[in-house]
Amino acid sequence: MAGETTGEIAGDLSGGKAEDMTDDQLIVRARGLWCEMASVPGIEFAAAGRLVPVVAPEAGLGPAGWAGVIELGGARIATAPDERAAALLRERLAGVAPGRLADPGAVGAAFPDVRVLGPVALAYLAAEDFRPVGPGAWELVELPADHRGLRRLEESAGDEDRREAGLDEITSPAFAVRVGGEVVAAAGYRHWRSRTAHISVLTAPAWRGHGLVRVTGTAAAAHALADDLLPQWRARVPASRRAAVALGFREIGTQLVVNFG
Repeated sequence: MAGETTGEIAGDLSGGKAEDMTDDQLIVRARGLWCEMASVPGIEFAAAGRLVPVVAPEAGLGPAGWAGVIELGGARIATAPDERAAALLRERLAGVAPGRLADPGAVGAAFPDVRVLGPVALAYLAAEDFRPVGPGAWELVELPADHRGLRRLEESAGDEDRREAGLDEITSPAFAVRVGGEVVAAAGYRHWRSRTAHISVLTAPAWRGHGLVRVTGTAAAAHALADDLLPQWRARVPASRRAAVALGFREIGTQLVVNFG
């Protein structure tokens, strides 16, 4: 197993290449990612009032069979599995003003009778904004993505948190904190399109509130930046969102997926 010492990881937290990036540049890069994820030739972000959801059953804006909406910088793209879902999505979204897609109350009012996942905040990290957190006294190690300690961590977290974290989908190494030989927190990332690193973080319930998301998230983000990838942090839980912002991530968008049945 590679990089099994704390020093090897802690010594590489500089944040990779220092290239200034404004909010506008982050938005442009993030929009490029989600247009590619949509898998619809020519799809473009549009102002809320001009949005026409595209029928695309194979789009990657949400689970198969669900309609998906991404808002970045006040503009949106949306896909739906069929014409009926596209019409309903356009009708319901018309009442949700730009910026309000991130408001659970506004989303609940627009979609009171259907299954909804989200809204979920989309945050991205520019190298010059990175505020790494060192491991301190914690034992931080690098583990292969299939390490059995990660699976035990997922079991301790429960099915809902396991699914939301997606730690079993990472393609990078895992950066883990161990206590008494047991993995109590870990982070890594999955390589997405457009050279994006989609970060996953998970902490065992008994060890939450100790700042371990920032410690492991730092190591995952540093690894991604060193490879010139764009770190993406997608979160619904306030504590996870606060951890991302503390590390320098900028929340510039929202994802929402809807199942009209």
